[in-house]
Amino acid sequence: MAKLDEIKEEIGAIKTYLGFIVAFIITIGAGSAKLYLDNDSNLLLFLGISGIIILSIIFALLAKVMHKKIKSLKDIT
Repeated sequence: MAKLDEIKEEIGAIKTYLGFIVAFIITIGAGSAKLYLDNDSNLLLFLGISGIIILSIIFALLAKVMHKKIKSLKDIT
């Protein structure tokens, strides 16, 4: 039973991290869009786009880990 609770806690933590990443992607996306619309294509715009790509990759990896943990719950119960 302790192993089950531990995995549930890990899944909850990963959900929290995914929420933070989504918030960061939205924030950086809004800032990058503002820079683009103002025709202010400088280093910050390219850093913002790069940040969105990197955060999207991290999101996908965390989601994959979370799904593996959820599938592992079937083996425990």
